[in-house]
Amino acid sequence: MSFKRIILYLGIVLFVAACYKYKAPKKPKHLISKDKMVNILLDLKLLSSTTGKNKRILDEKGIDAEAYVFTKYNIDSLQFALSNEYYTFHIEDYDEIYKKVEDSLNTLKKTYEALLKEETERELKEKKAKDSIERTKKKLKDSATNATRKKPVEKKKEDEGVLIDPV
Repeated sequence: MSFKRIILYLGIVLFVAACYKYKAPKKPKHLISKDKMVNILLDLKLLSSTTGKNKRILDEKGIDAEAYVFTKYNIDSLQFALSNEYYTFHIEDYDEIYKKVEDSLNTLKKTYEALLKEETERELKEKKAKDSIERTKKKLKDSATNATRKKPVEKKKEDEGVLIDPV
């Protein structure tokens, strides 16, 4: 039992000693600003989440999502990698960046859900209006058809000379 504890404590000490020697990466010469990093990560997340038909369109056009984003923000992959490494070591900064990315994604989600709801409601109103018009047309057609189909009432001998209106 005591031997297991000694091995556990020795393992913890070795782990801490190994991690202690790890040096923080130097601040890159061309460090990407936090705001720009938020936008880059947001675009990368959006492009990487494409599926189905949209993904197929990107593949057919030969568009590489990362290359597109790097070109859009006028950076290269090395600059992004070094900046990303720097921010991941400085976890408070990276946490701040990712909270902004998450907030932006949530805002986009809410916006698109509101647009979808608005579009669905508009389509429902249009469908109701169209159905109402179709019902009115059918009623008019039915009443016109019924008016031409009604047979005149035959006169009875006692009612000669008096016309009886059809019901």
